[in-house]
Amino acid sequence: MEDSIIFTPHKLGKLELRNRVIRSAAFEGMADGNRPTEKLKKYHLSVAEGGVGMTTLAYASVNRSGLSFDSQLCMEESVIPGLADIADAVHKAGAAISVQIGHCGNMTHFKTAGGMPLGASSGFNLYSPTLYRKMSGREIAGCAKDFGKAVRIAAKAGLDAVEVHAGHGYLISQFLSPYTNRRKDEYGGSLENRMRFMDMCLSEVMDAASATGLSVLVKTNMRDGFKGGLEIDECLEVAKRIESHKVDAIVLSGGFVSKAPMYVMRGSMPIVSMTHYMKLWWLKFGVRIFGKMMIREEPFSEAYFLEDALKFRKELDVPLVYVGGLVRKSKIEEVLGKGFEFVQMGRALVNTPDFVNRMRLEEGYERCACDHKNYCIARMYSLDMVCCKHLRNELPDKILKELKIDREG
Repeated sequence: MEDSIIFTPHKLGKLELRNRVIRSAAFEGMADGNRPTEKLKKYHLSVAEGGVGMTTLAYASVNRSGLSFDSQLCMEESVIPGLADIADAVHKAGAAISVQIGHCGNMTHFKTAGGMPLGASSGFNLYSPTLYRKMSGREIAGCAKDFGKAVRIAAKAGLDAVEVHAGHGYLISQFLSPYTNRRKDEYGGSLENRMRFMDMCLSEVMDAASATGLSVLVKTNMRDGFKGGLEIDECLEVAKRIESHKVDAIVLSGGFVSKAPMYVMRGSMPIVSMTHYMKLWWLKFGVRIFGKMMIREEPFSEAYFLEDALKFRKELDVPLVYVGGLVRKSKIEEVLGKGFEFVQMGRALVNTPDFVNRMRLEEGYERCACDHKNYCIARMYSLDMVCCKHLRNELPDKILKELKIDREG
């Protein structure tokens, strides 16, 4: 059973992972006051003990202005002891550990960000809702340096790698996309100009990684997922620019949280579940009434990004990480067999933290039980990321009805 390509060791820069599976940077919602918690540690330890090659702490902001949630990590010196505790536990379980670093840009509000939200250009964020303003040249340079600082903090905590988030409509992506970047200066207009901020961030990251020995992955879009956003031709140019920075791997994804959020994850968005956990009555009401219009559903299919990802595999030499819709052993083997060095999984490992070990050790084990009802996504922005099948006895009837699951299993 262990002769599968899934379980073969492979290098990620100087770091060798025990197998080809990485827990993707799926936001957990398990920090407290932007610091690590015991719950966050227990979840990543369960995934490490479950057999992954590396687990990724998700969506850590490089500074205060880049925070979307209080339950999100912020890469300040104060997090080092907590991160070190998690890293030590994960290492003892035989896995490596990474942290995804980024900045949410305009996807936040005044109270969380400590000031008016920032973006590539000024505008209005319907999701908060709040106004946001265009970053100045000084703020752009300072934010880029914060990416390097975040790498050094990760290294001090004993982590093995960082994953730079340059996709999904967060700040770097907001500079890249013509939909959100309407600047008239050297950071706007042509794709070359729109890549300038990303170049600055990656230069700081690679300098810090060279000094500390951390491996570097970068998550980038293959398409923004809507008309007026980046399409595959420009995204290929972005990926080639990322490759030129000599990163250790690129994670291929797609979608835009403020415009096409379900393009990232696919499947339905359970509005009843989402609004059940919202605390603000007006937001709860608005999403319940207009949610289906605001959040366009995208059909789920296994390995839904593979067709686009193969176009990137043909054009790039850098190691590539495939992510998107993997729930079966045979499909994971197929993806790896097409030339991808690693795969990432998020929801599958929320549902079944020991998915890798079960594939490796259980005769005939083929598929985890995740069916992409997306309750975990609906819940994580208000509480934490937990699979509905782990909570079926605790969920109210209206959520069970929406998700079409039986209380008894």
